Amino acid sequence: MPTWRSTLDRAGISGSRLRNDYTHAARRVVRREPAPYLALRLLAEPSLVPWLAAGLAFMNLVDDVAETGTPQQRNAGLTALAERVGAALETGDNPDPLLRAYAHAVSTRALPAQWVSRFLDGAATTEAAFDGFGTEEDFQTYLDDYAWPGVLVFTGLQYQGGPDAEQAAGWRRFVDAAQRVDFLADLAGDLADGRLCIPRARLAEHEVTRADLEQARDTPAVRALLAAEARRARTALEATDGILGLAEPGLRPVVATMAELMAHQLTAVERAGAAALRRDVGYGLVAPLRTLARARTGRSRQAVARASSKDR
Repeated sequence: MPTWRSTLDRAGISGSRLRNDYTHAARRVVRREPAPYLALRLLAEPSLVPWLAAGLAFMNLVDDVAETGTPQQRNAGLTALAERVGAALETGDNPDPLLRAYAHAVSTRALPAQWVSRFLDGAATTEAAFDGFGTEEDFQTYLDDYAWPGVLVFTGLQYQGGPDAEQAAGWRRFVDAAQRVDFLADLAGDLADGRLCIPRARLAEHEVTRADLEQARDTPAVRALLAAEARRARTALEATDGILGLAEPGLRPVVATMAELMAHQLTAVERAGAAALRRDVGYGLVAPLRTLARARTGRSRQAVARASSKDR
């Protein structure tokens, strides 16, 4: 794995202040989401890593503000953040090194600003005021307004000029699957925090109450509801086939790893059944390490093959 200094060099990031800004953003990701950062560092083309690290740090920052405090505090925090982000994108400068790094990444990679503004707008409306979904249509609106642009403010930086329509649509399918798996895996923790992320209409279809879920009642109706939600997630996951072909070659090992871990987590949710109401379903330790090692080996073989091809 290249050093961080050489990674910045390969991305063409020069100047001590700017390099420090990207380092600050990367360290924030390490503290909050070490597994995705490790996947980026081990598997992604080094020239892409600083842009994506800055994007992930920015996405996490917005998420944190949108989920912290009372609704009034969240709204005020997001309003202030949107003003700071707008100024940073316009001028390229800001007191916050994370926003300086992200503004530089957006400018250098020419990511359309609409994805950033759309994500911030969704954070201030859809996410900050989240009180669950009434129907599947509400869930799809949540994806369009918040989750999809949230993914593209990060993954969109892999593309010089931003994603085209086909690439953006591919990531829309990916986030649909990822969000369904995430909501099921985090069901126990979300319920403990007062969040119900299964549409209320589907509870009614199965004659399950919110209290049934909050009290982790292991009943036939609850098991049927959770099994149906897992099937929906599995169908959405199958619909992401083809995402590798839409990703930049330098990011494909990371995307393949994300998809494999998502499938592994969904399988764990399916096996857990009603137990998923008592504790969140994580990846475990062995599966991520095995997946990363396999992906790393595959990436090394590809690098050797490319080098051999150049020598011929």
